[in-house]
Amino acid sequence: QVKLVDSGGGLVQAGDSLRLSCTVSGGTFGVYAMAWFRQAPGKERELVAAISRSGGRTYYVTVVRGRFTISRDNAENTVYLQMNTLKPEDTAVYYCAAPGASTVWYVPKDEYDYWGQGTQVTVSA
Repeated sequence: QVKLVDSGGGLVQAGDSLRLSCTVSGGTFGVYAMAWFRQAPGKERELVAAISRSGGRTYYVTVVRGRFTISRDNAENTVYLQMNTLKPEDTAVYYCAAPGASTVWYVPKDEYDYWGQGTQVTVSA
């Protein structure tokens, strides 16, 4: 019943910025701690950023800290990932994710039951 639609990827040059968006329908958005994952060819899908139910707590993988910002607008059922100072190593398919049960904070990867279709981010040198 819960559906996630993510968007905003594209082809940019190193140093540029992008903002990804994920809109959730079919559930009560405010009960889900949300997350962004990414997957490069031949690599495991990895957690990039997470945000608590209220938006008051965030997490970032070390390599994006200081460059990426996750935020949410519960009134619009949307979570965002602002990506600044993009690097070629950020190239991947980015996925929005929600857990299978209401949570205050993020959970292990295999407990995310709802996923966006993925949006491609490509950063050239």
